[in-house]
Amino acid sequence: MKTFEPRLRFYLISGFLALSGILNGQDLQVLVQEALERNPEIQAFELQYDIASEKVREVNTVPNTEFGFGYFVSEPETRTGSQRFKISAMQMIPWFGTITSRENYASSLADSKYEDIVIAKRKLIASVSRSYYELYALKAKQVILTENIDLLETYQTMALTSVEVGKASAVDVLRLQIRQNELEEMLQVLSHQYKSKQIEFNKLLNRDDYTPVEVVEVLIVPEQPEMHQPVNLTIHPELTRFDKLYASVEQSEIMNQKESNSMIGFGLDYIYVEKRPDLDFSDNGKDVLMPMISLSIPIFNKKYRSQTKQNELKQLEIESQKKDRLNKLESLLQKALNERETASISHQTQTRNLEEAKNAEEILIKNYETGTIDFKDVLDIQELQLKFQLSQVESVKTYFEQTTIINYLST
Repeated sequence: MKTFEPRLRFYLISGFLALSGILNGQDLQVLVQEALERNPEIQAFELQYDIASEKVREVNTVPNTEFGFGYFVSEPETRTGSQRFKISAMQMIPWFGTITSRENYASSLADSKYEDIVIAKRKLIASVSRSYYELYALKAKQVILTENIDLLETYQTMALTSVEVGKASAVDVLRLQIRQNELEEMLQVLSHQYKSKQIEFNKLLNRDDYTPVEVVEVLIVPEQPEMHQPVNLTIHPELTRFDKLYASVEQSEIMNQKESNSMIGFGLDYIYVEKRPDLDFSDNGKDVLMPMISLSIPIFNKKYRSQTKQNELKQLEIESQKKDRLNKLESLLQKALNERETASISHQTQTRNLEEAKNAEEILIKNYETGTIDFKDVLDIQELQLKFQLSQVESVKTYFEQTTIINYLST
């Protein structure tokens, strides 16, 4: 069975994770490697390839040898004696090159199955990466919510102090408490979502549902847009698979032409002759040995003409499917490039907004020291800050998800 050589496997994984911005990139590489080794879908594709490869041996055969035995109930009398029984053997042999054409056809089918393995592994790497980034986003949002809940707790303490000195009302405290309750609710929802996504991730790696998944704490989006090199999608496995299928149809037609030729048969008949007791001569009781040769001619060959027509139609179908898939891959690539660029712009915008929100928060805190703080403004700024932080995480997740798609199409 064909398998990825270590260098090729490393290249494939590294290509998907290149420029990913993971501070501890080895974590994801290890998880991807584990998925490639344990995922049952990949194992199923590899078994399908093994079966297709074994077909090459299956077709490297000739028809069964035919043996026959006959006993003469009414013994025919001949000059040399009466015939008692007959033994025959016959072997049909396909026309020259027929078996080779069958082997070539089976090998071409196995090649197309191997492309299925390559595609499945690429898709698995992409799925593991996307799921990993979703886990990162859920974890990052939980951290942000926890920090904001703690921040609201601090504001609540400040508000209680202000109420005591008559600089704030109990309504301000209640507003802060309500907001804190809302964030705690969001935190619980995210916690459940994380557990569900963790199970989904572990399924990809074919391991226990509740195996802990350690994701990185920080993903860095490059400040400068990444320069995207032109991609030759025609060599992508999803498209070369169609080339392999096309080649298999060509081999099928060659085999069909060979199958339409005659078959040659070689045989031997042996007839046992019993001696005549009333005579004595040299050939008395001499057995009969008769070599035979036969020729199987496909006079009614509509079957083979129909197969030729089917192969022509299959080739046209494959060409149309390849063109359709190429168009879809090109659209997918352009969409991923556009959404990644959009995510990068959004990340930069949210970063600037977050800085402005923090500046506003500092101003309000300074006002508190002079006794002029407005807790309604504090709550508004806190909500804005939380919105920017969550949007920033979403843009980071989107950026790396789209990078995963681009890598799937490019590497």
